[in-house]
Amino acid sequence: MPGVGFTLCYVKWGWVPLVFSNKGILALTLPKPSEGDAILWVSERWPEAELDPEALGGLKARLMSYFEGKRVAFDDPVDWDGATGFQIAVWQATRAIPWGEVRSYGEIALAVGRPGGARAVGQALSVNPVPIIVPCHRVVRSDGTLGGFTGGIELKRRLLALEGVHTGDLRTAARIRPSAISEGRTG
Repeated sequence: MPGVGFTLCYVKWGWVPLVFSNKGILALTLPKPSEGDAILWVSERWPEAELDPEALGGLKARLMSYFEGKRVAFDDPVDWDGATGFQIAVWQATRAIPWGEVRSYGEIALAVGRPGGARAVGQALSVNPVPIIVPCHRVVRSDGTLGGFTGGIELKRRLLALEGVHTGDLRTAARIRPSAISEGRTG
């Protein structure tokens, strides 16, 4: 893809590589343990990407603040090139979940017009190219358990704790109605 660049952001938890095009953010990853790991992640996926250390200064500042536990908004444009319409709908619905709140996979499925599509929502979130910007860690199972997470359950728990979500009672945090659970309408 022509015109792909990347930059690196050091946050309290490690190094975040940010890949971008002229349309917006293409991808980022959860913090990597070293700068070398972050560069390797980019080079394996976008060998043509050019490093621009000065790019995305505002986003980098907000990521640093986020990983210090500060509430920030990530309204940056995202380049959804290559995604399906369903994936984009799921990512946009997930992006709308406020800081410190969670929703169930089933609630996201309902929001995008796919009742009963909780597993499909999980699949779409498993390939989310921009975690944190699309806060997939805020999506949990309707039974109150965390569900899956590409970065691992402990990292999901840590991210939720950073936002003040206590993972002991996610049924309450997600405001999931017990009747909806027993009727099988959430995932």
